[in-house]
Amino acid sequence: QVQLVESGGGLVQAGGSLRLSCAASGATFRISAMGWYRQAPGKQREYVASITSGGSTNYADSVKGRFTISRDNAKLMGYLQMNSLKPEDTAVYYCAAGWTVRPGTEAGMNYWGKGTLVTVSS
Repeated sequence: QVQLVESGGGLVQAGGSLRLSCAASGATFRISAMGWYRQAPGKQREYVASITSGGSTNYADSVKGRFTISRDNAKLMGYLQMNSLKPEDTAVYYCAAGWTVRPGTEAGMNYWGKGTLVTVSS
């Protein structure tokens, strides 16, 4: 069982940066894949980025080159560094974990946090 709590969301101007954190409970997080997803108002939740237990990363095309996913297994933490933010990045961001991850999808993500809101003003 893994419980996830996101933090670090807030209001930022376009072009700014934010760093989201995901605190995990449960040692199985160390051998779990982790992902970040987001849901904009009126839209379906979408994949943002993922990282395997071994550190392999994947990104949605819309954030590639601007966002960086990372993890610290010793601290049971996951991170999403977001740079060059755009108004279209406004969404609730969710952290998820599971035994496997299929980049681009929610497949394999069994555990979810409650989300943190990111608002990017123009």
